[in-house]
This record gives sequence, C-alpha cells and structure tokens, in this order.
Amino acid sequence: STGLRSRHTSSNDFKTKIKEMQRFFKLKVTGKVDEATLDVMKKPRCGVPEVRGYSHFPRDLKWGKNNVTFRILNYTPDLVKSDVDRAIRRALNVWSDVTPLTFHKLHEGNADIMISFGTKEHGDYNPFDGPNGLLAHAYPPGPGIGGDTHFDEEEHWTKDSSMYNLFIVAAHELGHALGMSHSSDPGALMYPIYSYTTGYPLSEDDIEGIQDLYGPNPNPKKIKPKPDAPTKCDPMLSFDAVTELRGETIIFKDSFYWRLHPQMVEPEQTLIKSTWPSIPNKVDAAYENPEKDLVIIFSGIRMWALNGYNLVEGYPKYIHKLGLPKSIRKIDAAVHIRDTGKTLLFTEEDYWSFDEAAGKLDTGYPRSIETDFPGMDDEVDAAVYHYGFLYFFHEHLQYEYSYTSKKVIRILRANSILNC
Repeated sequence: STGLRSRHTSSNDFKTKIKEMQRFFKLKVTGKVDEATLDVMKKPRCGVPEVRGYSHFPRDLKWGKNNVTFRILNYTPDLVKSDVDRAIRRALNVWSDVTPLTFHKLHEGNADIMISFGTKEHGDYNPFDGPNGLLAHAYPPGPGIGGDTHFDEEEHWTKDSSMYNLFIVAAHELGHALGMSHSSDPGALMYPIYSYTTGYPLSEDDIEGIQDLYGPNPNPKKIKPKPDAPTKCDPMLSFDAVTELRGETIIFKDSFYWRLHPQMVEPEQTLIKSTWPSIPNKVDAAYENPEKDLVIIFSGIRMWALNGYNLVEGYPKYIHKLGLPKSIRKIDAAVHIRDTGKTLLFTEEDYWSFDEAAGKLDTGYPRSIETDFPGMDDEVDAAVYHYGFLYFFHEHLQYEYSYTSKKVIRILRANSILNC
C-alpha cells in the first residue's frame, strides 16, 4: 500500500490493474471500466491494493514477536475520545482472541502500530479520496511505516450502523497491520468491501488466515465465528427467497443474498445486513411489484418494502395488514404474476391470492397448492415468475411450471439459476 507511484502510468498498466480487480471480484475480465466494475469501485472499501503482486511487500510478513505495541496519534471529532479508544481496543481483541498476540498501548514515542486519522495526502504519498470510496488503509508488519493504520477523516465515523462503524473498519485494517491480506469470501472480515455486522466479526476464513501466521491462542476463548457464505454450486443448496429487482434477480440464503445481473457472468454475493442493516438476517419470502417499483421482503410476521435498494418509510408492517389471519406466522414464498396483477402468497401447504390493485386478498382463498399446481411438491421455499412460467424452488430442486397449461414442464437443480 506504499511506494511512490509515478503520475504517468501507461494505459497498459492501468488495464492490468483493472483486470486484476475484476478477477478478484469475480467480474467479467475486460480491462475496461464497465458498469459492474464501476459499481464495485464506488462501494465503500479498504484502500489496500487487491493483488499481492503489485504491492511491494514480500509474502507472509508478520511481527516477529507476540507482544505488539500500538499508539493512537490523533482522534476523530466524530466520536468521543473514549469511544475511539474502545473501538480500537475491541478491534485488537478480535485478533488476540484467536492468537497468542497481546497488545500494549503507548502514549508517546514510537509504537509498532501507529494509528491516525488524516485527509487527502496525509504524509505517506497514498492519499485518501474524500467522503466514501476509500475508508482507510494499513501497512503490513515491518519497521517504520510498517503496521501503521490510517483512517480517512472525511468519512463520518460512528459506533452504530448509521455511517461507517469505526470498530468494524479498524478490525479489518488492523488485520492488515498484522499481516493479513484480503479475502475473496464475502462473509469474511478481510473482504475488501465494508459491511456492517453485529456479533463476532471473524469468519472461519479470517481465523485460519491469522492462525497460519501466529498460531492459535494458547488459552482459547469460546468464539462463534461468522457463518461461512453458502457455496453457490453445492448440489444440495436450497434457497430462502427469490425475487426480481429492476431487471436483476435477488436470491436470499441464510444471512447472504446473490445478485444476478444480465451483464454479469458471476452472481455477486453480499451479506443482507451490509445492504439493509435493519432487515433481519433471515428472509422468508420476497416479490417485486413492477407497477409500483417496489420489492416486498417478508421475515416472520413482518414485511419491508424496498424501492430499488432503499428501504421505504413506514415499514416494517405486519403481514396481517394484507388480510391474512393471525394464525399465519410466516410466508414461505411470494410471487407476483405480471399478467394478472395478482401476488400469490404460499404458507405451508396452502396459498393465497392478493389483488395488488384492490389492495386486498381475493375471496375463496386459501386454496391447496397440490390441487392448483399439479405435479408440484405441496410446499414451496421460493418462487419467481418469468414470461408465463412459474419457477418454484423446494429444497434443492426447481420446478418449471407453465401457468397457462397448468403443468410442470421440467425439474432442475435449484442452483442452475446461479449458472451451476
């Protein structure tokens, strides 16, 4: 993350960097800054370069001792001083919990890890870029600038999820200061794009990485690592919910979702909480109402509305507002049928029809899934509608069902939708 770079980098050089970044984020490798690449570049992220090859660090740098010193040189006006101290201490504890490392705070002189807040060019020829974009960067272990960790003062630092959470960003950056490089697992703390989560921030991937460098903690603590991201090509993969969103497909599974974009080869996987901090970690059902440009997300007895990726005011609401009886405690799947203006809501072995224009449930429901969708399982995990076909997901299978001829056309693996 250091070293003077000449201002006149050749376009070839630039193309190579773009390709490396596209490879890392599993985008189509074009060497051009296309929409998907721009999208990733705009996300709030860590400023340590993606590819080990183009930084000047030898591999596997680490501190040659287990007692590492740190010093906080200055403070952000966004937070009370004690909150900054607490965030940094908690961030260091995340790593000392799983290793033999201990951290000792200095109030003067030279520490291994010097922590500071700065703006634009802040003394290391590696300038910040104003609000958003790059949030922070850190140097791997070593003398001098090695281990030093810098935060962009032009960000708004918080101790909650409202803007950038200092504890989360510090835990990620201090990972670099201890010798960790970026992970390509979107569930890992060392993934380069910021996402707010609660609970213990390390995943199995992070823990393996740091223990490769320093070994385990001789007095192990009880730790529940963040769940690993579900693997898209696991043949037994099942889904929680599937919906369209302005021409993309969003697939929910555990605390993650995949985003399928017609122009992207690889589905992009993200933590639900990093996009929508107020939505629960488990989504039961979701559907898009294209007329109103809304996506409705169900979890338990509540529902949220999104307009694009933004939450709509006035939610969550109770699902019973739709007219469902109080005995219904969750919706298994929901799908909007464009041609009829109806939304089908599946609950266990039954389903309901909701008239979007009238804003109420149709009479004569619930009806049995088995009766009305012959050839289908009697329960549904997720459903989506495309050009006259309903796609029902149940466990690891996907049923392609013709709405007009009322029959199952073919049965596929659920994750064939993810190009598996």
